This record gives sequence, C-alpha cells and structure tokens, in this order.
Amino acid sequence: MTRGKQKIEAQRRNAERNQKPKGSQLEARAVALKTSCPICKVQLANPKQLGDHYASKHPKEKPPSEA
Repeated sequence: MTRGKQKIEAQRRNAERNQKPKGSQLEARAVALKTSCPICKVQLANPKQLGDHYASKHPKEKPPSEA
C-alpha cells in the first residue's frame, strides 16, 4: 500500500491513463465513407466496394455507371 505523495502520484497517473480519447470518430467516418448505395443507403468507401455490394446484396439490379 502506498502513502502520501506516492498515493497522489499514482492516482494522477491512473487518471491520465483512464481518460477517454479526445475527438470523435464520427468526423473521420464521414470523411472516409464517400459513396452510398441508392437502394439501401448503406455508406461505402469507394465505387469498387459499391460494385461488390451490388453483386452480393442486389444481384438483380444493375450497378451505377461509376462502379
């Protein structure tokens, strides 16, 4: 068990270690996901993923020309 200054220092270090990261991942996610499926509105990172998405989720539909 620690006493006095050691205890205060340990509490300070633990508080710093347990802090939540600053910033939000929502902003980074919005920047990364640029393409969306017009049928089901799922967001995808690039047109190639949109083509793959159409092949697996909407096989009867024709993918957009950009994919």
